[in-house]
Amino acid sequence: MEYVLAAALGFAGGMLGGLLGVGGGILFVPALAIVLDQPQIEAVSTSLVAVVFVAVVGAWRQRGFGNVRVRDGLWIGALSPIGVVIGVLVANAVSERVLQLSFAALLLVIASQLIRRALSDPRPPARPSPTHQVR
Repeated sequence: MEYVLAAALGFAGGMLGGLLGVGGGILFVPALAIVLDQPQIEAVSTSLVAVVFVAVVGAWRQRGFGNVRVRDGLWIGALSPIGVVIGVLVANAVSERVLQLSFAALLLVIASQLIRRALSDPRPPARPSPTHQVR
């Protein structure tokens, strides 16, 4: 049954990742911790593996629509491993409770920023990509 739940979470995370641009930590970590009852550190670690596949497929498909800023992605990708190493060291040095509360706080900050952004003056509509121009 655990494999069925994991497959369902993977599918739902992939769908939401493609739709909303999220997936990895924002969806997988809470789902793994709550639905599959994994300890926080295992949920984070498992999510890091899962996000590789979501990111590769999502970036490949979005690049086809002209939505990927490759230079920015390469900079972020090249510098991220440094942060990952430090983050893993810290995650293994603190209690699970600290990780849970830190993750919950991060989600609240992100949610408040998204709400603020959605309620502020709307941006001008984005230009349609060359592959989706209305004729």
